[in-house]
Amino acid sequence: MTADRRTTMAAAWYDRKGPAAEVLRVGELPAPCPSGGEVRVAVSLSGVNPGDTKKREGWRGSRMPYPRVIPHSDAAGVIDAVGTGVDQARIGERVWVFGAQSYRPFGTAAQLTVVPEAQAVPLPELVSDETGAALGIPGITAHRAVFSDGPVTGKIVLVQGVLGAVGSLAAQLARWGGATVIGTVTRAADLAQVDRLAVPHAVALDQADPAAAIRDLAPTGVDRIVEVALSDNGDLDASVVANDAVIATYFSRADRIDLPFSPLLFANVTLRLLGSDDFSSQAKQQAARDLTAAAAAGALSVRVGAILPLADIAAAHNRVDAGGGGRTLIRIPD
Repeated sequence: MTADRRTTMAAAWYDRKGPAAEVLRVGELPAPCPSGGEVRVAVSLSGVNPGDTKKREGWRGSRMPYPRVIPHSDAAGVIDAVGTGVDQARIGERVWVFGAQSYRPFGTAAQLTVVPEAQAVPLPELVSDETGAALGIPGITAHRAVFSDGPVTGKIVLVQGVLGAVGSLAAQLARWGGATVIGTVTRAADLAQVDRLAVPHAVALDQADPAAAIRDLAPTGVDRIVEVALSDNGDLDASVVANDAVIATYFSRADRIDLPFSPLLFANVTLRLLGSDDFSSQAKQQAARDLTAAAAAGALSVRVGAILPLADIAAAHNRVDAGGGGRTLIRIPD
C-alpha cells in the first residue's frame, strides 16, 4: 500500500568512481517500490559519512559494485509505503534509517529510499530528524565499540578522537552505560569543544606526554579503548591499557601496521576490528534499540556542522573529506 503515488523522484547518483564534483549527478530517477518485508521512506535528511565519500572516490581501488549508486546509508524521514508482510500501520511513522546503501545500490540521497523494515527504526517524538539522520553508521559502530565485550558499568573507557562522529557517540554511550570516560583530541586548542558532561576527562595528544596524562587519570590502566586510528595510536594504547583490556578499532590510516606486541601480549589485550557494514543483524538491532533508548532519554546529542541542499551534494562530500567540524547532512526536498 502506498500513500504517495509518485512515479519519479529527485535523487543524486554516480555511475563511475571519482571526485565528487566530477561524478555526482542530481536529477530525476524512477521512484522505488517496496518489496516483501520492506518499507519505503520519504527522506527529510540524509546523513553523509566518510564511508560514503570513500565508496564514491574508489578508496583502495574499489570498483563500482552496481551500474548506478545513490549514495548514503543514513537518514531520517517518514514511511510512506510498505511491502507485503509489513504492518500497514507503519505508514506515516517517523523513522531513522541505517544501512540503506550497505550491499545495496540505492541509498538515502533521494526523496525516497527502500530498506528492509528492521532498518527503519521508530524515531521518538522528542528526538529531532537531525539526530536521527546522524545515528546510523556512526552510532552502530560506536555501540559495537563500547558494548561488544559486555557492559561497561564501573569501567574506564578511553575514546580516541572524541570529537569525531563515532567517538562522540561512543563517549555518550559509554557514559550512558555507567563508564568513566576519558577522551582524546588532536590539539590542545580542541579541548574547549569537548562536552564535559559526557567526557569529564579529556587529553590533548599534542602535549609532551599524553600517555602519562591518561595514566594520571587511570593509574591502573583503561579497560576499553575506542580507537579511531590504530596505525597512529598503537604505542599509546599499549602504554595505557589495563590487564584484559579491549581495543576496539574501526579505522587505520595504513592497511598494514606495526603494533607493540609484547606490551599487548603481557596485558592480555583483546584487539577487536569493527567493519560496520558487516556486523550481524542481531548486533545491529541491539545497537538500534539502545541508540533509540539513549536518544529518547536525552543521553545522546549530535553536533551538526552543516545542512546542505541536495543540489549541493558534491560540496557536502567535499566538506566531509576535509574534516569539517560537526556532522554534514543533506536536506531532501519534499
